[in-house]
Amino acid sequence: MSFRRLVPATMLLATLAGCSSPDDAGPTAPPPEDPGALIQPPTPAGPDLDRARHERLAARVARALRDPAFRAVIAREVATSPFPEGKIHLQSFLDRENGVEFRRLARLSGDTDQAIRRDLDVGGAIEVYFPVPAHRSAWSGGADLLVATAETDRDAPVGFDLFGRRRVLDQAVPPAEPVLMVSRAETDFSLRPRGIDGCLVDCGGGGSGGGSGGAPPAPQGLFMTQARFTQTFESWFKGSPEFEVHVLGQVGTTASLTTYQCAGEHAGGPYAFDQNGTAWSGSVMLMSQAQLDQYHQQHPGQNLRVFVVEDDDTACQIKVDSTRTANLFKAIKLVYGEMTGGKDSLGTIAKVFKKAPILLNLINSAAAWFKTNDDPVGNAVEDVGAAGSFFAGANWVIRGEVGATTGAVRLEMR
Repeated sequence: MSFRRLVPATMLLATLAGCSSPDDAGPTAPPPEDPGALIQPPTPAGPDLDRARHERLAARVARALRDPAFRAVIAREVATSPFPEGKIHLQSFLDRENGVEFRRLARLSGDTDQAIRRDLDVGGAIEVYFPVPAHRSAWSGGADLLVATAETDRDAPVGFDLFGRRRVLDQAVPPAEPVLMVSRAETDFSLRPRGIDGCLVDCGGGGSGGGSGGAPPAPQGLFMTQARFTQTFESWFKGSPEFEVHVLGQVGTTASLTTYQCAGEHAGGPYAFDQNGTAWSGSVMLMSQAQLDQYHQQHPGQNLRVFVVEDDDTACQIKVDSTRTANLFKAIKLVYGEMTGGKDSLGTIAKVFKKAPILLNLINSAAAWFKTNDDPVGNAVEDVGAAGSFFAGANWVIRGEVGATTGAVRLEMR
């Protein structure tokens, strides 16, 4: 989805050109013979077009940030952004107030309006932010700054200093200088920052609560109360992880799976939870009892998969290569046979979510070369012994690619 036509953001409060001090002046220009100054990356063809345009935009932003007033504007935007990690939607920021910031970027970067507009309009939304929290809190508008971009978690970020000189950054460890990323947007800037209301199918549990002035009934369904993973599945330059838990079920009468309910940062209502590290605890509904009952009625004899991804793109939409996930399910089958699904059933005391056979191994996903695909963290399998090695009370282990153990969760029916 492209977000280039969003309604402009809140008006810029004031021009901050007069706020800088002599100590905050931009860096001294390099010697004229410096061959690294103002280098633009080459323009390749094919799938690398987006990578090249993002490099060009990052270099332009870096050169523009030599100006103390422009740095002050960016510092204010990051500090006041309502979006996670202080993210800025680049297209909306540049186009507001009849394009005053767009014209400033063109003037300060030394490039033409036409070239910049072409790179802004040819692809999807671009976000600007500090992915490293320490960098975000430390930078206050000074010239100690790099501007970088990267297409995937596996890329080494390409950075630019404030003269536009290009250098390749370490993929594993961020540099000491604050790094401002200019890259493909993982944030949906059309959504309210605090998430969206509703769920993917009939959530159940509605109504007025059945009594005048009485408390509504407690929600019923499948819940997750703890999660711990071996890693964040997110590189330092991609910011905080966006873990999502998808409950997968049969598509019609086919052999394919689709998401019946997603729980994550932007899922809304009782399905919203935000895990920004390897460990999380709380209470989040994965699927309501009404949804479970509805699924069983529509798909008798078919069970469900609980599948965890680290989302790199559109919230609550799995974008993972179908062959990759099919191989993941096959590897887990070698360990657990067909018992890699789950279903709600009546236990000796109360309803429980128990392991159950499932033969469906293909996910209907939207993977594409021009998107940053999600990372499959793994499929949940009831294995108290393996799960317990992560934390006390864990009852489902997460198995990822090649059958590797990637984490554990606690699932319970209420």
